[in-house]
Amino acid sequence: MEEIYVNVEPFKPVKPRGPSSSERRFHGAVVLSLGLLSGFLLAALIGLGVHCYKSSDAELSTIEANLTEHHKASDNKLSSLTEERDLLIANLTTMMKELNRLQSLSKQKKTCPAGWRMFSCTCYLLSTESGSWENGREDCRDRGADLVVIDSPEEQEFLSKIIIKKETWIGLTDRDKKNTWKWIHGAPLTQKYWKKGQPDKGNGNPKWGEEDCAVIEPGMKPEENWNDLRCDASRQWICEEMP
Repeated sequence: MEEIYVNVEPFKPVKPRGPSSSERRFHGAVVLSLGLLSGFLLAALIGLGVHCYKSSDAELSTIEANLTEHHKASDNKLSSLTEERDLLIANLTTMMKELNRLQSLSKQKKTCPAGWRMFSCTCYLLSTESGSWENGREDCRDRGADLVVIDSPEEQEFLSKIIIKKETWIGLTDRDKKNTWKWIHGAPLTQKYWKKGQPDKGNGNPKWGEEDCAVIEPGMKPEENWNDLRCDASRQWICEEMP
């Protein structure tokens, strides 16, 4: 049998192969690039954070200013409402005092001078003599009164009942402005009780003259018993006590 010989060299350990110089340069460039990129990103994040902070600070300042303005407006409105409330309270207090005063007076027994008649806490005097509208007013004033001013249908009805004999002057005239009838205290005529066809200013007939003053005629319905006459005609008058 032929023998076979194998040449076996003794085993030598293999040393690890390190990177070449070119590989080391490549790796260094990559690391440097990543480092620079990280630096740029960090700078960008810091800049963005500063910008956002500044923006937020500006927005907060604006919101604070708006809130301050709204607060001032609310304070002003509240102050105005408080003043209105105080004024209303003061007015209410004044009215309550006046109401109490009137209630106190109403409880007192009021009397009229001799010859005067009372209606609704007011005294009236029907004259016993006659004269012009001006004479009648002068007489009333001498008594601390004035020619009557009729304020209500009830007063008109009362006067119509006591004027039963003669036409009687009342405190109504249009002497200041033709066809504009006013009461002696300047109030315009609102409630009217003229006879049908009156006032007619005398229809331009010289016989009747300028009819600028008003009377109540007796024996007629209270709703229509006023007439206009010339102011110098001689008639009775009725005085009303001044408040």
